[in-house]
Order: sequence, then structure tokens, then C-alpha cells
Amino acid sequence: MAKNMDVPLLYDFYGDMLTDKQRDMIEQYYDQDLSLSEIAENAGISRQGVRDSVKRAEMQLIEMEERLGVVAKVKAIQASLELIEQHADSICKTAVAHDEKEIEDDASNLLLLIEKLRKHIM
Repeated sequence: MAKNMDVPLLYDFYGDMLTDKQRDMIEQYYDQDLSLSEIAENAGISRQGVRDSVKRAEMQLIEMEERLGVVAKVKAIQASLELIEQHADSICKTAVAHDEKEIEDDASNLLLLIEKLRKHIM
């Protein structure tokens, strides 16, 4: 079974909406990188049972993202922050070159705010 590498990110946002069993299977499969057989042995169920549980959980995570779009919104915010950071950095460098301390300080403050925002969204 090929791993969908979007699942760990979706899990970070929507994992609490899964059942305890599904969370356990996803964590073992993606975080601990255990095989379906290893998870089956740990859980005392069949390999097929593990596969079905993982697939069901993956589909639920994907459906939640399709409905809510939180991950897409966070990615869009991150891309916007990256552009803002590039512009603020450019302004800061230009201000230094022209000895504009007030503009340099404002641009530096923008860069600090960007870092704070990044910490809050991820």
C-alpha cells in the first residue's frame, strides 16, 4: 500500500476527529513507519483489518479537508507570509543603504511579526 504523504499534515489538523483506533493506526503507520503486518501483530487483528482502518482514516481526513479547507488556507497564508517577508527584507536592506533608520525599524518589526504569525499557524 503506497503512503499518501499528505496524510500526516491532514492528521495534524484533523486527527482529533478520528476514532482512537484510527488515530493509533495512522500514528503507527505514518509516524512510527510500521508495516501493516507489524501493526496487525501489535493490535491482534488481521493485516487486512489494519489496511481497511488506515484507508478509512485517510479518506476521512481527505474528506474533512475537502469540506473545511483548513490546510489549503494555512498553505495560502504561509505563501503570503513568505512574499511579505521577502518585501520587508528588501525594504529593510534599502533603508539600511539609504540610512533610513525609522523605515529599517518598521521593516524589522514586520519581520518579527511574520515570525510570530508563523508560530501561530503551525
